[in-house]
Amino acid sequence: MSATAGQAADGVRSLADRFGIEPGMVVMEMGYDDDVDQDLRDALTDRCGELVDEDTDEVVDAVLVWYRDGDGDLFELLVDALGPLADNGVVWLLTPKAGREGHVEPSEIAESAPTAGLQQTSTVNAGKDWSGARLVLRRGAKGRK
Repeated sequence: MSATAGQAADGVRSLADRFGIEPGMVVMEMGYDDDVDQDLRDALTDRCGELVDEDTDEVVDAVLVWYRDGDGDLFELLVDALGPLADNGVVWLLTPKAGREGHVEPSEIAESAPTAGLQQTSTVNAGKDWSGARLVLRRGAKGRK
């Protein structure tokens, strides 16, 4: 069986692959609550080990931000996510899908991400109830914080 066929047969692997998480990466999680997608968390921890929380002193390769409408200021949360992020790191903004409680309008993301120095590069299906927006640093954005 090829690696691709194996990944397709193993939903856990394909979730981690979609997020670009590799073994040895340090992944920080923000906004955890009872409603997060446990299958996604399990897939990521199976790939990279335990997720670190926002109190970490480590430089991180990726940040998972679980964000729902009403969770506070998205811009401020994204700026907080940038603090420990490596220069080539990625922020995954996870929001409830349309029609789900806590859904965030795409226009809010489109406004907040660039203001925080991030640009959206893609979106992924992050589970039954969640969508993920891949955000990366705009060139030169981190140095201006």
